Amino acid sequence: VAAMLRSLRRRWDGYKYRFVPWLALNLRRKRRTLRYVPESSQDKIISDEDVFETLLKIFKALFVNDFSRQAHILALLPEIRCKYMELLTVEQKQSEVNSCNHQSQHVFSPEEVLFNTLGFSITRDRSSLVSAGTGVFVTRGFVPKGTLVSMYPGTVYRKHEPIFFQSLGNPFIFRCIDGILIDGNDRGLSRSVYRSCSRRDQLGPFQMSDESWLTSALQNPLAVGQYVNNCSHEKAANVCYQEFDVPEYFPVELKQYLPNIVYSHEIESHLRCVVLVTLRDIKQGEELFSNYYTVVN
Repeated sequence: VAAMLRSLRRRWDGYKYRFVPWLALNLRRKRRTLRYVPESSQDKIISDEDVFETLLKIFKALFVNDFSRQAHILALLPEIRCKYMELLTVEQKQSEVNSCNHQSQHVFSPEEVLFNTLGFSITRDRSSLVSAGTGVFVTRGFVPKGTLVSMYPGTVYRKHEPIFFQSLGNPFIFRCIDGILIDGNDRGLSRSVYRSCSRRDQLGPFQMSDESWLTSALQNPLAVGQYVNNCSHEKAANVCYQEFDVPEYFPVELKQYLPNIVYSHEIESHLRCVVLVTLRDIKQGEELFSNYYTVVN
């Protein structure tokens, strides 16, 4: 009985934030964990251009690192091959030239690519908070204030789209300021819906999203934002959520690293992504903490 009660308590601790009555009773005494946004248009720690450039930088590095396995894309679009060949080192170029001899470039892990490109790496591990489960830590390097440090993966739902069954017992649903929801759960029905939508939108060899965040072998090492825990009186927030709409001109060959997909592809709109941006400098070994509650005045 005691074990069952503890299990129910853990589930409630993770799910209670979705209940409006609980929020109404607890917001007053948890004011430090609130994030106030004067207007939705001011919900920007860094500019959209900075977000775009950072994603472009890390995604290009991941693409080049995985260049030898992009043959299906390069065969269809040789101009892409020419563009990225300039980013390869002399050694990597030589490996491409000698590919007929089965030589290949040195391939780094995605975490190493992240460190070599942005100067830090992050990973999921047991949280420093008691009973908080999994958290996200900076494992290498240094993250300056105002840096895109993570992404919130998942299926993107508009206000009118069905999410009831996916929401049951699901603490990973993120609500954007305009009411758009992102389901970051990597298990159960949520997992199946994401995979179905991702494969639905694939254009030949071009993947429009990244499925690897559903596994332990991440292709995009930033896609762990759903495991960032809420701040507390002991652990102040050091990152903040920021919404970003992917522009139409985002390179098609790099969309394979976007950890988001729209639930319905019948409505024309930009893909909504949510990134986490640092509120202060963060050192190696520190855990990331965010603000779950955003109040728009």
